[in-house]
Amino acid sequence: MNWKFWNKKKNNPNKKKKSKTREWVDAILFAVIAATLIRTFFIEAYTIPTPSMERSLLVGDFLFVSKLNYGPRTPMTPIAFPFAHHTMPLLNTKAYWDGLELPYYRLPGFSSVKKGDVVVFNYPMDADSPLYRPVDKQENFIKRCQGVGGDTLSVVDAQVYVNGKAAPNPPGEQIEYSYNTVGLDVNSQIESDLNISHYNPVDPSISTMTAASANALKAYSNVKNLKPRISPKGTTDANYPVYPTNPNHPVGPPNLMLNGKQPDYKWNVDNYGPIIIPKKGWTVKLDSMTYPLYERCIGLYEHNKLSVSGNDIFINGVKTDTYTFKMNYYWMMGDNRHDSDDSRFWGFVPEDHIVGKAIFIWMSVDDNASFFGKIRWSRLFNIIH
Repeated sequence: MNWKFWNKKKNNPNKKKKSKTREWVDAILFAVIAATLIRTFFIEAYTIPTPSMERSLLVGDFLFVSKLNYGPRTPMTPIAFPFAHHTMPLLNTKAYWDGLELPYYRLPGFSSVKKGDVVVFNYPMDADSPLYRPVDKQENFIKRCQGVGGDTLSVVDAQVYVNGKAAPNPPGEQIEYSYNTVGLDVNSQIESDLNISHYNPVDPSISTMTAASANALKAYSNVKNLKPRISPKGTTDANYPVYPTNPNHPVGPPNLMLNGKQPDYKWNVDNYGPIIIPKKGWTVKLDSMTYPLYERCIGLYEHNKLSVSGNDIFINGVKTDTYTFKMNYYWMMGDNRHDSDDSRFWGFVPEDHIVGKAIFIWMSVDDNASFFGKIRWSRLFNIIH
């Protein structure tokens, strides 16, 4: 009896040798499968495209995002073109087929999403017209988690409060400031050294900076009346309407509002809430003030059929005044508080939208710098806090 059954004959005359083309096809197929598995279940590269996280993260930072920290999410739209997220390059067509969508499932991770984490997630508003994208094919966003399910969150004069306590402010957090100059304007080199930016599309003279930069700028003798630009409490801002009354991100059609009216919360980007972030198993009392806050979660994210008749709310055809949530939700905000499209404008992020945790910067490129200064060497391999 031959016990060496695992040995293969190296010179089998009947075995057909692979062609060079077949070898290349096999190698490419293996590489695609391996890369897809790594991106789906372990780690994925991500680029910062906008200044919404400055000065913590800069435009041109290249990050690695861990899927293991919160647990990798299994594919929900499995039939898709490799390495194309939602749109085919050049062709500008869908890179996936939404005829097959699988239910949400997440493998065990190292931890849950925590307050202060920098998180990559799918942009919830992509579920709306005209895109109607599946969850895992919605645009990737990156923000800082400010609140988790069960927290009561508010913003008072641009300071975030969670459960009545001031939340820690990241060192890179920045807001808009206004000031006057006497005599000479502020030198452009000083602005560069203090990382002062001008993002405001309405008034380019408004400056955006961190609190530390503001304190340094205040020391210059020609700078007067430097103060943060804070929207007053109890007012709404027509230029920057917030959730749930933001007309650019409507909660639902008018017939889904109780008595056809939208309550006036008198909230703005700097003075917002308090608002309770939904938690799995939490039961909310639905009335004229709470229904607009949670209608999107109940109907769109948790797949219930909603209807309203006068002051009566019907969920899946049953009249009710309460709802128990099936998922945990999160409140995400950018560190660049006055130039960030975040939860203040479109509400909660469901747990099935969470992609992963930003871990470290592996490359950083400044497109506005000279050729020899494009790479920001000091940012390479920085851990993201």
